[in-house]
Amino acid sequence: MVFKIPISVLVVIHTPDHQVLLLERADHPGWWQSVTGSQEPGESLAETAAREVREETGLDVHAYRLSDWGYSNVYEIYDCYRHRYPPEVAHNTEHVFGLEVPSPLEAVLAPREHIGSQWLPAAEAAGRCFSHSNAEAIRRLADGKVPR
Repeated sequence: MVFKIPISVLVVIHTPDHQVLLLERADHPGWWQSVTGSQEPGESLAETAAREVREETGLDVHAYRLSDWGYSNVYEIYDCYRHRYPPEVAHNTEHVFGLEVPSPLEAVLAPREHIGSQWLPAAEAAGRCFSHSNAEAIRRLADGKVPR
């Protein structure tokens, strides 16, 4: 088995008026999140963000504005995902990005990863996220505390 690197990206896809795209996980129906994914060997964080957005939504970040929000979160990996990492790894470092699109766009979902998508106002989207760090990133967007 090839283990994941414990470095990932979180990409909050949003409109200028703070509508946020959330995706429902296929392996945990009811768990809503932004785009996430682990870095692969040799990738920059921006390359990881671009690949994950393309894989999970079909969107090309180069057609829009991808920005590094300049902060990261370290969190304990959920037990249900721990098997994907080397046995000695318990924590992941998540780097936060934003992707501004002009209006809500249709996401083409990766069926093994997600079973639903929805655009919500930022406050509602933050409340829907199962991940505390994802909810916090969306709240930062709504509060204007991210780079433009």
